[in-house]
Amino acid sequence: MNVEVTPLPGIGVRKDFATRTGRRIGVVTQRDGHIELIVSKSDDPDACAASIPLTADEAGALANLLGAPQLVAQLTEEHRDLPGISTRQLPIKPSGPFDGRTLGDTAMRTRTGVSVVAVARAGQVHPSPTPDFTFTGGDLLVAVGTSEGLEAAAKILKYG
Repeated sequence: MNVEVTPLPGIGVRKDFATRTGRRIGVVTQRDGHIELIVSKSDDPDACAASIPLTADEAGALANLLGAPQLVAQLTEEHRDLPGISTRQLPIKPSGPFDGRTLGDTAMRTRTGVSVVAVARAGQVHPSPTPDFTFTGGDLLVAVGTSEGLEAAAKILKYG
């Protein structure tokens, strides 16, 4: 997929790509930090058909919605030939027992045998988090383990 970066003098930067149908979807990051999700008209890539202003938190949530499932799908495909191994997204709830605490505090691997292989946060993927990685409410953990281990890990994150 080819992402085009277009400077917008006096405004900011547009980053977009063409979909299979010819429409362009992208993000305009303005100089003042404001972010807009944009969709172009199919007959004119420079004409905006829709624009949705997003806060930084909303942009991060959207990125997590789009990015974490793709990572999970890739890992699931890679583990397809390994019976008994599954991949799952596990959320860190705002104000939950591990919001503001570290991966090591969960003792996840020791208690369940599950490995956290990445954390998606605000549009960024943090691969191979170390035990001192601090969680924030809204994080999505990408975890690998047995079905039973993943279920136990989800309960740990939910209840402590």
